[in-house]
This record gives sequence, structure tokens and C-alpha cells, in this order.
Amino acid sequence: MQVILANPRGFCAGVERAIAIVERALQKFGAPIYVRHEVVHNKFVCDDLRAKGAVFIEELNEVPSGSTVIFSAHGVSKAVRDEAETRGLKVFDATCPLVTKVHVEVGKMRHQAREVVMIGHKGHPEVEGTMGQSKDGMYLVETADDVRRLKVNSPDQLSFVTQTTLSVDDASVVIDALRAQFPEVQGPKKDDICYATQNRQDAVKALTEQCDMLIVVGSPNSSNSRRLKEVALARGVDAYLVDGPEEISADWLLGKSRVGVTAGASAPEILVERVVDRVKLLTGASVEQLAGVEEGVSFPLPKELLAG
Repeated sequence: MQVILANPRGFCAGVERAIAIVERALQKFGAPIYVRHEVVHNKFVCDDLRAKGAVFIEELNEVPSGSTVIFSAHGVSKAVRDEAETRGLKVFDATCPLVTKVHVEVGKMRHQAREVVMIGHKGHPEVEGTMGQSKDGMYLVETADDVRRLKVNSPDQLSFVTQTTLSVDDASVVIDALRAQFPEVQGPKKDDICYATQNRQDAVKALTEQCDMLIVVGSPNSSNSRRLKEVALARGVDAYLVDGPEEISADWLLGKSRVGVTAGASAPEILVERVVDRVKLLTGASVEQLAGVEEGVSFPLPKELLAG
């Protein structure tokens, strides 16, 4: 048996930045540091940060006055920012810059009196943060059927944005439905789906040409990780999403000859290594790595966390 590693896989620049912000804040200010929502959607990462003194909360009323709070990589609504300012909380913003880009787009669209359709998954924190950039004039759709049921006030003044971690293929279907339903709808100047999401989905597509099974390392609440599994399944390849090696069943590997392994953008490489070790232990597989896109992207940390 062969194990073939996707490339690129695992951490993206936004995730690396978010984790570094929490770790630097803990080093500089000491525990506890409060983080609104899981800073990234990965159990291993969040458990590690908890052990270092991070406290994950869902609402700011759980943060004691005078404390430091970090906004997760998924971004927050304007109401959350206003609440933090009103309470005088010290804030570090770990929102991924590519999510911030979408927030800025929404602000510009609403300033131009355009209504905005967001394509995304209801209840996901990134979607809640983006929808919360405006008190009105926004609509959320997830499927082409949602688009067909959509009623807007100004179809001639309509724009759309997307969640950054969607399946590229799924988003295209919904965008096509929007353009069919609302011919004058305008999209962002640049695709909202982030480079890392697209690169990892493209790598899975390449992997499925060579593999008869795919293991995706990532947590169940990670949108981009779930999309990688769905991309493989849509191409007729058995695929499994695992948080770690202990979840791998030997039965999955029976009759398989080439097993692909990848990781969502919030999953660390150490988990990939442990998953590969588990497959090797069960099968004696050799390991090779696909060539892929070199991303070379990095995002700066807040200046206050760089000093001292």
C-alpha cells in the first residue's frame, strides 16, 4: 500500500496568525486570555491553547471587566466590536485578513445602498460575523433552491459575497443561480473564497486521480475540512474526516492500495504525521508526497504583540 500526501495541506496563513496572536498574548499578559469562539476550528489546537491558559467563550458577558479578549479567525459582527469597546475590554483581533476583506466589501456595498446576498452556511461564525456588518439589507443563501425562493427589495441594486471556506464548485452553482435569478447582480472584484481553501480543494482533486481512499485530518466543525471530504466523495472516492489517528478504522483500509491524506487549514502537521504513522502501522504502507502549489503567504501580527 501507498500513502500519498496532498500538497498543500494543513495550516494556512490566517490560522497561523490567529494561533500566534493567542500564544503571544498569553506570553505578554499572562493567563487567562479570553477568546471569543474557538480561535480556529480544531480540537487539538484549542485544547493546547486551553492548557496554556486560553479561555474560550461564546459571548462577551463571560469576560470579566478589564480583561483581554481575542476575536477568533472567523471574525465578528459590528455589534460585538461595539460591545467590547463599551465595556473597555482590551481587544486583539485575530480575524483572518481575507475575512476582513469580505467585511470591507460588505461595508462598501451597503454604503452604495446596494443590498447584499451572502452565500454561506447558516450558523457558522464567519457567516454570523459577515452578516453582522450591516443592520439591514442583507440576505443569506446556502443553495440554489434558497436563491430561487429569495425575494429582495432592489434587484437592480444587488451584490453578493461568499464565505471564504466554501467548496469552490458548490459556490459556483449558487452564483450561477443568483445570476440567472437576478441578472444585474454584481460580485466582488476578486473571488472571496480564500487561496488556501481553493488550493487544498485543488490538491484533493489531484489526489483523487491517484487514490482509492482519502483521509482528511480536521475537526467536524471545520467548514473547510468538511469541504475537502465532500470534494473527494463527489469524485467517487471514499473519504473520511478524522480528528486524529485513533479514529481510523482498520476496516477502512481493507482492499485499498493507495490512500490519500490531507488536512484542513486549521489542522496542524503533527496530526497528519500521527495519522500517517497509524496507517503505516496497520498496513506497512510506504509514503510519498505530491508536488503542489507553494503558498508563501504570511500575515503580520498586531504591533503590540511584536514588541518586547
